[in-house]
Amino acid sequence: MALPDKIIASFICCVKDLNIQIQPAGIDLTVRKMFSFASPAYIGFKDRRPAKVTELIPTNGVWRLKPGAYKVMFNEIVKVPDDVVGLCFPRSSLLRSGVLFTCTVWDPGYVGRGEGLLTVLNPHGLELEVGARVAQLVFIKLTEKPSKVYEGVYKGENM
Repeated sequence: MALPDKIIASFICCVKDLNIQIQPAGIDLTVRKMFSFASPAYIGFKDRRPAKVTELIPTNGVWRLKPGAYKVMFNEIVKVPDDVVGLCFPRSSLLRSGVLFTCTVWDPGYVGRGEGLLTVLNPHGLELEVGARVAQLVFIKLTEKPSKVYEGVYKGENM
């Protein structure tokens, strides 16, 4: 069961404008920082080495992005309760602009300022304002608490 706005507002802090960002069944996440990829990554069964990234500096509050893949850091700090899972979806304004946004599952127990992947497919690029809303995070209540909660390396990221 997806949780409504009045419940999920308590899972989020550092929100730019709750009245604008809160949705009936989710919350819009906004861009804090943007990064370009500067090296290959390695992903094995147990080990991983993320790609090195370079922070992009906006000009007059706007990133001018060429076609390609970019890492996004959100403004909002999210605390997923132990009996809830978060699912992240792109905002439709990105899709209508030739831009994809990819996010992962936010496991029960996760706390942090999450990240996502923005892929500009539009051959003319994208102008993205600092603080723009790019994703909607929806929370779903589990039928019962899991046997364990998230304790991975990304717990507490970017805080």
